[in-house]
Amino acid sequence: MAIGTVYLVGAGPGDLGLVTFRAKELIAAADVLVYDYLVHPDLLDWCRAGAKKIYVGKKAGFHSLPQDEIEAILVQHAKEGLKVVRLKGGDPFVFGRGGEEVRRLAADGIPFEVVPGVTAALAAGAYAGIPLTLRNTSASLILLTGHEDPKKPEVQTDWRRYSQLPHSTLAIYMGMGHLRHILSELVAGGMAPTTPAAVVQWASLGRQRSVAATVGTLSDRVEAERLASPAIVFVGEVVRDHEQIDWFEHLPLFGRRIAITRTRTQGSELRTRLESLGAEVLELPLIDIVKDVSNHDLADIFPELGGYDWVVFSSANGVRYFFEEFLRVFDEIRSLGLMRIACVGDATARAVRDYHLKVECQPKKATGEALAEELIATGSLDHAKILVVTGNLNRDVIVTKLEEAMAIVDTLKVYRTEKTDLSTEPAAEEFRQRGADAVLFASSSAVDSFVAQAGALALGPEAKRPLSGSIGPQTSASMKAAGMPVDFEAKTPGLEPLVQALVSKLARTRK
Repeated sequence: MAIGTVYLVGAGPGDLGLVTFRAKELIAAADVLVYDYLVHPDLLDWCRAGAKKIYVGKKAGFHSLPQDEIEAILVQHAKEGLKVVRLKGGDPFVFGRGGEEVRRLAADGIPFEVVPGVTAALAAGAYAGIPLTLRNTSASLILLTGHEDPKKPEVQTDWRRYSQLPHSTLAIYMGMGHLRHILSELVAGGMAPTTPAAVVQWASLGRQRSVAATVGTLSDRVEAERLASPAIVFVGEVVRDHEQIDWFEHLPLFGRRIAITRTRTQGSELRTRLESLGAEVLELPLIDIVKDVSNHDLADIFPELGGYDWVVFSSANGVRYFFEEFLRVFDEIRSLGLMRIACVGDATARAVRDYHLKVECQPKKATGEALAEELIATGSLDHAKILVVTGNLNRDVIVTKLEEAMAIVDTLKVYRTEKTDLSTEPAAEEFRQRGADAVLFASSSAVDSFVAQAGALALGPEAKRPLSGSIGPQTSASMKAAGMPVDFEAKTPGLEPLVQALVSKLARTRK
């Protein structure tokens, strides 16, 4: 049997946008994923179906597995001929013990590749307004570890040695447990107590927090603010202008924790938008979208596609599953014939355009009623044949209105919406413990599932009770019918108007 390859992959500091393209490519192709505590949980969703996932996380006071056992896992699976991705927070070779792992792999004759990642100090500096080097202020950057192993005094850091290095920035990893000792040693070695210093916790994420002070006062400030690991400590003149150039912590939703409802299997455009505004996003997979197509219906409709004047899509899911079946049956996209395409909403229209097809009818208001009215306004519906692609929970309003306009309407259901079980979902556990500033609902089915799973989402005594936001009138009506408050609603149905409503409700202003 051929020996597999092990890939040591840097997962970056947390922000998914900072993960390299090569890392994403390898995660998607892995047979085995071995991952750490600081790896963003969404990276696991990039794995292919059937990939084995092994958690070997380490954090202060707890080691899932000893280092030698982790190395043995890599060797074992590679010898089985598998492609193994060892996913490590930050960069594998910057205080990540990646060097130890590749030495073991080399000793056992295992092929390997190292994929660098954005290390925490780089991200913490960039996201907290601390330039790590600065002309006339800091000409060198020194990366240090504050982790002290009493069993290895020979490799412990001599802090006094770094106390009088002019024009330097110190970036200290894993130093929170010994912060007061580290800073006192720097002062004892001759560093001025007034030297600027800062701590940045959870760098690059919406939960990021930072404290800037001096070497003499930073420990007290950190204790008062209750900052803890994971964090980077910075010491040097580059910290001085931190508050003036700290862009990330002044984004409108920074520090806000927003729970969003989504499907279990689909990525979230909404999440990306919220994170770009600084929010910490908690995804609750309340519903699951499953392809559900009747072969009998396909046999009735596909041979007659050339006879339809319009095909109507009410969701991106409908587009996705329709064309999966269409391309399974037909050789090329031109088999659609000359029928025109109508869509509800921007996301649905983008899904159609991904097939290089033109959307000829899309209302400004993203509702079924508005689409039906827009189609009627074309004056082309009298005895026109229309195919409406739907899911099992779609309302019949489009069909009803089009038939009233004398159109001949057929429907093709291509998916069904199912409620998920959140009782063992990690995101639900976090929601119960911490709560959120707001919960956003983008569909009536998500509202129904949220209510049905109230037990799995019951907030603990210390959790923050969130406001509730709705994407539009239909979702708001479902919320009110369920006895839920509607604290804010998008001015027009759509994800961007929903985000705008959220910002208006919760945005922080820069002082």
